[in-house]
Formats: sequence, C-alpha cells, structure tokens
Amino acid sequence: MAWCLIFAVGASAAAVVADSAYDLSGFGRLTTGGGEIPETDPHYRRVSTPAEFRAAITDPKTKVIEIMNDLNLGWNEIPAAERKGRFRQNTPPKLHPVLLVTGVGQIDLQDFKGLTIFSANGARIRHAGLNIKRCHQLIIRNLAFDELWEWDEATKGNYDSNDWDYIAVDNASSNVWIDHCSFGKAYDGVLEVKGGSNNVTVSWCRFLEDDGGTNSWVRQQIVALESNPGAHPMYGFLRAGGFSVEEIVAISRPQKKGHLIGATAFSSANAGLSVTLHHNLYVGMQDRIPRLRGGNVHVFNIQVDNRNAYAAKLRYDARLARMSAENAAKLTNGTYHFGVTLNGAIATEGGAVLVENSCFEGVRSVLRNNQGDAGNPAHTGKIRAMDVRYVYGAAKFRGDSDTPDHPLGPVQAPALPFAWTGFEALPYDYARDETEQVPVLLAAGAGAGRIVWPKRNWLKTRYPKPAALPPERPAVLR
Repeated sequence: MAWCLIFAVGASAAAVVADSAYDLSGFGRLTTGGGEIPETDPHYRRVSTPAEFRAAITDPKTKVIEIMNDLNLGWNEIPAAERKGRFRQNTPPKLHPVLLVTGVGQIDLQDFKGLTIFSANGARIRHAGLNIKRCHQLIIRNLAFDELWEWDEATKGNYDSNDWDYIAVDNASSNVWIDHCSFGKAYDGVLEVKGGSNNVTVSWCRFLEDDGGTNSWVRQQIVALESNPGAHPMYGFLRAGGFSVEEIVAISRPQKKGHLIGATAFSSANAGLSVTLHHNLYVGMQDRIPRLRGGNVHVFNIQVDNRNAYAAKLRYDARLARMSAENAAKLTNGTYHFGVTLNGAIATEGGAVLVENSCFEGVRSVLRNNQGDAGNPAHTGKIRAMDVRYVYGAAKFRGDSDTPDHPLGPVQAPALPFAWTGFEALPYDYARDETEQVPVLLAAGAGAGRIVWPKRNWLKTRYPKPAALPPERPAVLR
C-alpha cells in the first residue's frame, strides 16, 4: 500500500497521507526493534494473557511480541503465580475505587537488544506502566495505555506520592521508537525519558485528558470522594470553599505532567539525552511538552489542544475570586496544589529545545527557559520556536520566537542564543508538514487503532515512497 486515506472527524475534507509519512525519523531513526521476522519464527510471541506476556518479556530471545487483546495488569488482576520476575507491584493505590480493587502493576522491560511490541488492533494495557531499563533497539507501536490516575491527598495535589508513569525510558536505554500509541490521564508523568537515555523518537501518539463523562475515570474518583468529603482534607476544603462537583471534575480532567526528559537535576548523564517528538496530539496537557534538563529535544508538527483546560482555568479563577482571602491564600501559597497550569515546552540546565510547525491553543506560556533559579545561568536552557500557531483567549499569533514582542513566553531568564548541545546541526533529515495541516492529519492518524493496514507493516520502520506526494502533504527536508 502506498497511500492511506484518513478522515478527520468533523473535518471538511479527507487527508491523503502516504504510508511513508509514518517512516521512523528523528533521533531514534536507526532503531530496528526485533526486525521483520515471520509469525512462524519461535521468537515471535503472540500474547493474550498476563501469563503469556510475562513469559515473553522474560525470555531474552524474544524478538516480537504481538498483543492480541486488551490486558488488565493491575497487581491484583495478575494471577498469583505470575506475580514475580518482570511483573512487580507498583505503589499501592490510596483512593481510586477501581484501582483499590485492581491494584497497580509495573512491567519491567530490561536488557533487551532488539524487541518490537505491537498490537494490530490498538489493544489497551490498563492499570500498569512499562519500566524500560538498559534496552536497546526497542519499538512499541499501536498500543493504548489507560486508567493509572487517582486523586492526590498524600502530597496535597502535587502528585509526588505514586510513581505511576505509563512509560519510563531509563538507565541509558537507546534507540527507542514509541509510535501510534494512545495515553489516558496518569498520576505522574505520561511518558518520561531519563537516566541518560538517548536516540528516542515519540511519533504519531495521542495524549488525552479525561472526558468528564458520566462514568469517566476522573468522575468515578470524584463520586467516591463526594461520599465522604470530610475524610479527605483537600477535597473537603474545596467543597467547603464553594467548588462544585462539576467544577472539580472540569479542573481535574486535564493531565498535569507530560514529558520529563532528565529526572535528576544537573546529572552528568543529562547531556546525552536526545529525543524527537513529532506528529503528536496533546489534548488537555498542562505542562512539560517537554520539560528538559540538559541534552536535546526536537519537536515538530505537534498540536496542543487545551481549549477545555483553558475553560477550566477560567472557572477556577472565577471561583478563586469569590472565596475568602484566607481560603484563597491556601490555593495560592502552596498549602494545596489545585488548579490548571498552561505551560508548553521548558528547556533548563543548558538543554536545547527546538519547536517547529506546531499548533498551541489554550497554552499560556509556550516557551520557558528556566525552572529553578532565573538568576542562575546554570538553570537556564536554550529554546526556540519556528512557525508556530498560537491561540490563547483573544490573543492570536503565527510566527517565530525570533519575532519581536512575540507572545510565546514568558521566558523567565535572559535568553541564551539557540544552539544544540554537543553538535552544530541535527544529524538527520526530516519531512515537516505545513503548520495549518497539522490538526487535520493528527485528528485522523495519531494514536492507537487509528490506521488500518497489513499487520506486518507494524514491524517495518520504512515504507515505499510514492512517485510524488500530493499537494495536501508537501514535504520539507532539513
């Protein structure tokens, strides 16, 4: 197949996309995964149960894991005989009524050298995250991760008690490609890269807020808290202070933290971090798109749609204005951390972030260059935006961060001239879509289960190029 015809819901026209648009690109461009081995190969494992999954990731000879159906991998959902080895219990849940029953699991992917994990149908992994350590040549494609958030009373809304990430790439892992995956709201970061990991590409993924529906994950939690507000100090304070249940749901729907690239401040390993984020859709992502400590991150053709989060912030601000000065102070002085943050990309500690041909709506500060001490240059990073579309309330802008008086800041510290850390130019070519095309393409093609093609395509990293690309998707090589 040379072309994919994909339709964006609500769009006036279809988007015609060449299969080659899904080629592996960016810092992770040399990732091979487990290769294009046949299904008859003994190292090709089909997984339908937790037991089969654990067996597949325990065998170091495994090259391809095809996940056939949804897997619920909470600690209490895993058969007792499988609670060992690569399956571990994560921090036990404290408040969410579903997780209190299912528990939370952690899946260790360690020391693989050449592995592809995929689903042909966009299968879901629930109640667990992937902990990737010392893995090289790893591909994860077309999987959805969900149901790993709960209300945080333990750290008063700072979300620092449960270390629940859907994916953590750690311990000097290299050549990792995460592609066409979907992620629901998470307690901590959604997808993080740390421990000096490098040559990572995250592409065509969908990061979603909670939908706030009658039985949504967030609403189930709020209903449980509402049954006894007095037992939960922060929740009880909000309700007594005038916040309605609907306001709390709306303010809780967005995802608090996105991508932390580099977990340890001023670690010597941070200089080697290298990540590409491209063609990703972020809906209701409040912060860290990404938050970088050292190293390099290249961002292009992403869309951040924070319209609901922006509306929730307006509701929050209105409620705060009606509270007593004493109660309002508890939300502004850090006694409780409840609100809506609308940040985009943050470069710190000498790291470099370049953002190109991307769309930001409802993001107050697209660019930040310091998150520690604005008076100390050691905390400052290098950040630049090229041809971005920005909408925040009535404010609209299309252009670069080099434009005088651009509204993409605040840039808290004196700006550093943009330069990559450790090299002069990006070590790869890449095809950029025009900024105005990005929302239509991502609405149709980003995320798990969004495209249908032959199963073996998920094992490929390159696709045949047509004779010419149509005008709907011009290529720009850099």
